Formats: sequence, structure tokens, C-alpha cells
Amino acid sequence: MARRRGVAAAVAAAATSPALVAAVSLMALVYYYTVFVLLDHWLGLGTTAGAAHAAAFSLLLAACFFSFLCAAAADPGSVPSAFSPDAEDPQGQGLKSRYCDKCCIHKPARTHHCKVCKRCILKMDHHCVWINNCVGYTNYKAFIICVLNATIGSLYSSVIFVCDLLRTEHDFSIHYVKIIHILAGVVLFSLSLTIGSLLCWHIYLICHNMTTIEYREAVRAKWLAKKSGQKYRHRFDQGTRKNIQMIMGPNVFCWLCPTATGHLKDGTEFQNTNN
Repeated sequence: MARRRGVAAAVAAAATSPALVAAVSLMALVYYYTVFVLLDHWLGLGTTAGAAHAAAFSLLLAACFFSFLCAAAADPGSVPSAFSPDAEDPQGQGLKSRYCDKCCIHKPARTHHCKVCKRCILKMDHHCVWINNCVGYTNYKAFIICVLNATIGSLYSSVIFVCDLLRTEHDFSIHYVKIIHILAGVVLFSLSLTIGSLLCWHIYLICHNMTTIEYREAVRAKWLAKKSGQKYRHRFDQGTRKNIQMIMGPNVFCWLCPTATGHLKDGTEFQNTNN
């Protein structure tokens, strides 16, 4: 019961976040403009082609919004109350816990304290203001799927914008029509570039089994390894295929489902390749 109240409180707090409200509002605005303005003007929603594009874009946005909600409402990963430094590292892999003075608990490997959430997050990647939540061990998959769907959606909308612009006539002598199209083009192409870059960045991190925090730490480690004539490899890197499966799951057909997280464990133990 206490856990349900905690989740409800988290959802209520997220709903009052200005950045989260802005993200949802932007989704709604892009959807309305793409379907009811661009598609209706280019193909017509009453045509077969127009209806098909509208249905495809609607499904894409629904998938994006659902994964967005999953990432925002889910607990990113709390340190289990049963975790003890005496029981850590059973295979002798040298993964030492640290003590958090703020939470007064021992932190497992890859766990960091979030100043915004004011608690320790398992395998913390970063705190995302757009979902008003940390991106951690539990909700990282939902976050990635949301970014993937948002990238595809923004690119899809940009293509429809270009097709409507080139294949139909517009009365740009009307001042507000020209301004609306310029602003819409800037927003759509900026979204495609920004979210697409974010997706490429996290694909790189997934393939190397890194978090954003660990990448920053690895920059110095790479420099030290290069200086000493050694080759650096991230200690949690299990190979591209296994790294992807650790995040998305072993079943390829469940990769795009943000709630398919049965492959996740408690998030306190990770295999170390640098034995």
C-alpha cells in the first residue's frame, strides 16, 4: 500500500513539472499540425493515402506517449533495503560498494546519488527534466524506446512537411501563413536533429554498456591507458550483442515494449570483464 502511495505521489509530482507539461504539449502540437494541417492539406484525410498516413502517425505518437509515461512514472531503481556490503561481489570481481552520506546507505556498483530526486539511483544515467525523473536501471529501456519513437515521429513529420511544401500550392503572400510554415519547419527539423542526436548517443552507450556518468569517467581512464601504452575497455562491456540484450531483453520481439522488463534483476550486481 505504501509503495502504491509512493508511485501515486511520484506521478502527481511529475504532472506538475513545467518541463514535462511542455513536452506533452509539444507532442500534442506536433500531432495536430502534422495530421490536421499538413496531411489534410497535402493528401486530404478523406483519401485512402491520407487516412493511412494519419493512422500510422497516430500509432507512432501513441507508442511514443506510452513509453514516455512509463519512463516518467516508473521508479528508476532504488537500492534494495536488503543490500549489504558483506554480501556484495560474490565472484570476487572487485566491484566495491560506496557509502552515501546523504542517504546513509551503501551504494552498489554503478549507483549514484541524484541531487534532484535526493536519493540513490541504481545504474543512474542522468536526471531528465522532460520526464521529471531519473533515468536509471529500471526505466532506461522505456526512455530509449521513447527517444526512438520520438525520433521516427519527428522525421516522419518533417518528411510530410516537405512533401506538403513542394507538392501543393500555398499562398505565402498572406503574412501569417509564411510565418507559421517557417516556425513549423524550424521546430520540426530542430526536433529531428536534437532527438536524433540523443538517440545516436544512447545507442553508442548501449553498445558499450555505459551510462552517461560512466562515459565521463571513462574519458580520463582512456587517456591514462593511452599514456601508459595500454588499450582501454570499459569494465562492464560484454560485447555489443550481449550489451543490447542486457537493456532491451533477450527476446527481439519484446524490444519495443517498454513494460517488458522481466529480464532485469535487482540492479546491484554486474559482471566485470576486467578480471
